[in-house]
Amino acid sequence: MDQSDLPLALTRRAAVTAAALLPFAAQAQAWPTRPITLVAPLAAGSSVDIMARLLAEQWSQRLGVPVPVENRPAANGTVALGQVARAAPDGYTAVITGQTSVAFNPHLYASLPYDPFRDFAYIGRIAGVSNALVVRAASPFRSLNDILAAARAQPGRLTYSSGGVGSTHHLSSALLAQQAGVEFTHVPYRGAPQGILAAQTGEVDFAYYNISTLLTGIRSGALRPLAVTSAARSPFLPEVPTMRELGFPNYEMTTWIGVATVAGTPAPILARMEAVLGAMLADAAVQRRLGELGFEPLPPLPAAEMLALIRAEHERWGAVIRASGARIE
Repeated sequence: MDQSDLPLALTRRAAVTAAALLPFAAQAQAWPTRPITLVAPLAAGSSVDIMARLLAEQWSQRLGVPVPVENRPAANGTVALGQVARAAPDGYTAVITGQTSVAFNPHLYASLPYDPFRDFAYIGRIAGVSNALVVRAASPFRSLNDILAAARAQPGRLTYSSGGVGSTHHLSSALLAQQAGVEFTHVPYRGAPQGILAAQTGEVDFAYYNISTLLTGIRSGALRPLAVTSAARSPFLPEVPTMRELGFPNYEMTTWIGVATVAGTPAPILARMEAVLGAMLADAAVQRRLGELGFEPLPPLPAAEMLALIRAEHERWGAVIRASGARIE
């Protein structure tokens, strides 16, 4: 090609590229014109479900279309994430994400129906929630030290519940066992509500669950909190010490909750999703509501920084999961 023809060739190529992108640009400009499905990969009543319903309400108000929530709690959320990964990249399917989906599951399953690094476009982080270690009101255990003393006296006798293998509830207790050098017996249930009830009725000796799902039981006096898993004391349970204060300086479990859509979704749609999420999180009324529901504010994390967070969480929790021996077939 003659050098004099190069500018013309580049101009033609740019024109062809622009023409190819026109349908996507038109689609993004019109979006949304129909309901957006928001998938919650854990059970109704879980922190993920609570967050999904708040986000759906806000998106519906701000985007002017219905945002129905679909709970798909099977297989630790892998079914839900797999279905979302295969959805059309058109902005009409989104999913609530967190450590379980993108950092725990890759280490728990031999294979997954999704790749957390390639199959999703992460829109941003919404908020966080820490766990609390609780016992039933009539429990003889009045402190974390009481639990550890009993565990050392009779290894494996003490039981704890969870909402399932590989959940934050499970790994909070596994992390305690690893750092304290003790042995507990894990009793997984089909979801957090059932596991919390087991702790409340004495079917198990103790449990860690998201504070947002425990507040009703704690405030009613049915559950007694002994510790929280955040780095600093929880604003919802300010009188309860952290695991770090109780002698475990490397212990922290603060679950972040975010939202993602399908990889390949047009950039203008992703930009609008991120803008709407940012406006929601900047709303003082929304912040108050998050607090009422037991969620903790976290520094906003834009889409561009989400993958780095996910890679760091994947590495950190992989070590804990391998040490615990947890696997899901």
